[in-house]
Amino acid sequence: MRQAGRYLPEYREVRKGISFLDMCADVPRAVQVSLQPIDLVGAEAVILFQDIFTPIPGMGVDLDFAPGPVIAEPIREAAQIEALRVPDPRESVPYVFEILGRLREALAAREIPLLGFAGAPFTLAAYLIQGSGSKDFSILKAMLQQRPDEVEALLEKLTQLTIDYLRAQIEAGAEAVQLFDTWAGLLDPAAYRRWAHPYHQRIAGALQGAPAPLILYVQNGSHVVDSIAKSGADVVSLDWRVELAQVARDIGSQVSLQGNLDPCWLHAPRERIFEMVREMADAASPARGHILNLGHGCLPDTPVEGVKAFTDAARALG
Repeated sequence: MRQAGRYLPEYREVRKGISFLDMCADVPRAVQVSLQPIDLVGAEAVILFQDIFTPIPGMGVDLDFAPGPVIAEPIREAAQIEALRVPDPRESVPYVFEILGRLREALAAREIPLLGFAGAPFTLAAYLIQGSGSKDFSILKAMLQQRPDEVEALLEKLTQLTIDYLRAQIEAGAEAVQLFDTWAGLLDPAAYRRWAHPYHQRIAGALQGAPAPLILYVQNGSHVVDSIAKSGADVVSLDWRVELAQVARDIGSQVSLQGNLDPCWLHAPRERIFEMVREMADAASPARGHILNLGHGCLPDTPVEGVKAFTDAARALG
């Protein structure tokens, strides 16, 4: 999950006086904040500092962050979908690959892996159609029923964009890539199999044979874990709503797992965090592999000492 963020005072200092989108394009600052968690909290991998919406303006979409993505003209008509470009990300967001290259150079001597990521087509479409974040994405869901062909056309373009973007990240040095489908958990199992699962499979198939494993995260996806396991991803990242031990038994022979401590539990005392990490490792033990992690990114009020306790507890298991 994401590492650099508002919970780190050092991150806030670097971010001071610059907008979020400008920060993403500022190569020295993005490199700096990507590396911060290694020394400040003891993280064992570096995640590229960007946003899932980084490649979207290159399609011809006007957006801002307030603080989440806000679309100036939500996609509601077929003509808008037809007008969307699918740019070469190396040309539309060249700074992303410069950041990855600099990070690989910085990490080479330390033998610390570098992760890239992208937003999944359904989640990107959810924002593009709804116009911003939403509790239930009712405009999006209405469009799924009323104009499914148009949504499919949008998802096709977003899928190609995502494939190209992740391939370019791997070429630039990402040693693993994560696909975040934050809003696919809003779908019932049948709708998930139509609107999310096929696109996950397409992306995983396109990356098959690439020198970087694919991690898939579906927030609120406990009811579709079986489908997630059949996506073709190498690793399934889980939020805290699932019973980790049960999932490890059910699908752990098919895929490796990542997760899944509730980030709010990092407010617990250090000894309790150590206990929870041990419990999590034990629960995941039937799986073929497990990455100790949170079930979502750190929240702004997450205590830094809680994050340090988590990474210390992970090392203590060795």
